[in-house]
Amino acid sequence: MLNHPDLLLDLAHDRHRELIAEADRGRLLSMARMVRRGRKARSARGRPAGTLASCEPSAVVPAR
Repeated sequence: MLNHPDLLLDLAHDRHRELIAEADRGRLLSMARMVRRGRKARSARGRPAGTLASCEPSAVVPAR
């Protein structure tokens, strides 16, 4: 089978555009994840971490 040179060049250009688009999607997703992690860290900074009791030492009642 003989391939026309312009067809091969078009296929190569299409593949190159696909690779660029895939890299752009990857960069966008990683940026969105980074921003989301930053928002979670900022929002949790001013609030209690959960429902667990604090780690303060408890008062010891003297025995009689």
